[in-house]
Amino acid sequence: MQLLSRLSLLSLPLLSGLVFAQDGQGLHKKSYGYQSDVARLRKIVINSLYSHRDVFLRELISNSNDALEKLRITSLKEGFPVENPLNITIKAVPNETGRGGRLVITDYGMGMSAEDLATNLGTLAKSGTSDFLNEAETDSSAAGNLIGQFGVGFYSAFLVSDRVYVASIPVQSKQNPNPVQNVFSSSSNDAEFEVYPDPRGNTLGRGTEITLVLKDDALEYLATDRLRELVAKHSSFATSYPIYLQVVKTEVVPDEEAQAAQAAESASTIHTPASPPESTQKTTDEDEEDGIVEDVVEDIEAQKEPEEPPVPMKNVTVQEWVHLNDQPPLWQRDPKNVTKDEYDLFYRATYKESNDPLGVHHFKGDAGSISFKAMLFIPSDLEKEFWQSAKALSGGIKLMVKRVFITSDFGENGLPKWISWLRAIVDADDLPLNVSRETLQSTKFLAQVKQVIINRAISLLARISQEDPEQYAKILDTFGPAFKLGAVESQKDRFKLMSLIHWDTNLRNGTTLDEIVASKKKGQTQIFFLAGAGIAKETLAKSVFIEKLHARGYEVILAHDALDEILIANLRQWKGLQFQDVSKKGLVFGDEENSAEEEKAELEAFNEKFKPLIEYIKVQALDLVKDVTISNRLVESACAIVADQWGYSANMEKLMQAQTNPAAEKRGQNHMHSWARKQKALEINPRSPLIEGLLEKVLELEDAGEDKDEGLEREVKEVVSILIDGALVRSGFDVEDSNGFFTRIDRVLRRSLGVSESATTDTTVKPAPPVDESGSQVDKDEMARQLASELDRDAQLHEFSQAPPQFEDQIVFPGSSQPEPNDDVFNINLDGEDVKGAPHDEL
Repeated sequence: MQLLSRLSLLSLPLLSGLVFAQDGQGLHKKSYGYQSDVARLRKIVINSLYSHRDVFLRELISNSNDALEKLRITSLKEGFPVENPLNITIKAVPNETGRGGRLVITDYGMGMSAEDLATNLGTLAKSGTSDFLNEAETDSSAAGNLIGQFGVGFYSAFLVSDRVYVASIPVQSKQNPNPVQNVFSSSSNDAEFEVYPDPRGNTLGRGTEITLVLKDDALEYLATDRLRELVAKHSSFATSYPIYLQVVKTEVVPDEEAQAAQAAESASTIHTPASPPESTQKTTDEDEEDGIVEDVVEDIEAQKEPEEPPVPMKNVTVQEWVHLNDQPPLWQRDPKNVTKDEYDLFYRATYKESNDPLGVHHFKGDAGSISFKAMLFIPSDLEKEFWQSAKALSGGIKLMVKRVFITSDFGENGLPKWISWLRAIVDADDLPLNVSRETLQSTKFLAQVKQVIINRAISLLARISQEDPEQYAKILDTFGPAFKLGAVESQKDRFKLMSLIHWDTNLRNGTTLDEIVASKKKGQTQIFFLAGAGIAKETLAKSVFIEKLHARGYEVILAHDALDEILIANLRQWKGLQFQDVSKKGLVFGDEENSAEEEKAELEAFNEKFKPLIEYIKVQALDLVKDVTISNRLVESACAIVADQWGYSANMEKLMQAQTNPAAEKRGQNHMHSWARKQKALEINPRSPLIEGLLEKVLELEDAGEDKDEGLEREVKEVVSILIDGALVRSGFDVEDSNGFFTRIDRVLRRSLGVSESATTDTTVKPAPPVDESGSQVDKDEMARQLASELDRDAQLHEFSQAPPQFEDQIVFPGSSQPEPNDDVFNINLDGEDVKGAPHDEL
């Protein structure tokens, strides 16, 4: 409270009425010419040095921090006490007229004498801080915490102000036992500046007060909300000293004067109870009874306390100082001393999030010769824009230099797409900034720190997966597909990311490739997987392709994410085991050598037995599959469609079809896509009763020769067609003629129910009403007249405005031909009637 009271007292004499008593009229002024390069620098500052003029407040706050830090170190060096306040204040002062205003930034730091004002503010990059550092006999870490050159940062004030006043008084010392408060005054266009004693006297005690007379287009900086926003963005952690903003608000409080007047009026009023009129007094017994009741009522009313009048209220304008940087920079503290609640609170406040982060990593690192402190946060949600654009998200990393925010745009050195959702704060001890502090002179640091952040983030995720599986499950639900994207995009980080990716299988959920390899069967040389983007893992687990694998106890990855098959195709193998798509040809279990002769003999027997059926199906499925073979992967299902090793699986075919131009494929232009789609084979299960029954029908047709039953032949063809289309559907492929497929199903269902195949459905429907003849008809003659009138009017307007351009005056671009005049007349024919208009160039 004493500090805020002191602040209020210090603010009272500031800028009352005329600024600095009409710019120090009547006082001895001393004029100085700016150094020759300073005038040029000010123009550069105002016109091109800073890309956003919002940074003026950041620069001035940084200078104020320098002054306070200089005072602190000097007091330690020379051994004198430093009294409060040690802070920075910001005050917006609108003009009483309602137009224009001023912004006042004050620090209670080292302060400057008249000579310091002239030297530090009138000379290019001549900084009191710079001189002080050359002379300071202290440790390099303390001295290195001072930022920038005061002179250059000060000139940013002219971005928003036409005139700037700097009132300053140095701290009392042996060299200057009686310091005097002086004022520096200059406008943005002046070739010189003035320094003179402050007509208000010593209002500061010590320190510097910068008053900006705002330009008409910069009055937005009078709004306290805007100032809060700028400080929060650029300077919340730029200084360890408090930053206060004066806020003016209206409060409703009791009106003491009105209350006193109300009390006086109440005391002067004498209440005398009135007697009831004679006509109301009772004489009879009945009246006396009623009178008693009435008297009781009057007594009760008399005993009631009078209601107090409402308390008068009034609106009062209150000024208060709000602490803007009350949240400390956590990254500067030892991680051992920071609690989870502090991390969560910092994250929510900094990134305007409502949920706590899923993970935090606080560390100190080095990128080349530059040290930095950083904090990484894993957000609770993934932004919707992440999957809607091919570009990486931006703004997740906040780069600071000595707690001063520099940029969140790393350009080409930004995080890659897959991890661009990460939130991070990086505070470098030093960086080679250009003079505006907005861009780096060298991007080497950014490239190095990017890789450090990626490595640390992967380490953080790996640690969470080991220490807190439940929390890591939440991370995978949100960012699992992003990890897979990173493994596809980044060959450098691929194997690190693979340890973070979990897979669902037919035997278990949430396992890693290393665990799958560790549990492989004896002789197994492949990692089995089945891809089906967007298909539930429970559905994939029932696929025809893994019937035998599951029955024998083999583990199959259920790749149900869109990126799974693409990632596996990029990996090709893991720990010496090749990936095998179980929906393709070439399925090998690994234990075939144990009974090779028996299996070979069995296969030959099946091929011989089912040869007639295989040949028959090949003829029927010639346009759909390349081959028909005996299957070694089916247990219960009758058949399945498998892709060749170089063909598209059902999942990949859908992914490619979504990216292929159907028109080009129809014209035969996309040959590779068409070829890959046709690399399919039909595998039949020789143990299926359906296949055995179909074989008997085919043999019956062969035995009949020319006397074969046409009805039976038609029925067998239909069953084979249904079998093939059904296999396509069960294997995940699309049926090209779905209408024909369901028509055949309809006929089979009719036969099974004894319904006549020739029986037709009643297709009678109610027709639409006739055309409405009552509507108004368009008068074609009138339409033609209106159109001719419009064309004639346009031609007159064109002739009035300018003559038609001549072709010889037109500009002809290189490589183009000279346009030929065109005198054709625009004709519109309505029922044989020509309506002539203007030439084309007049239309």
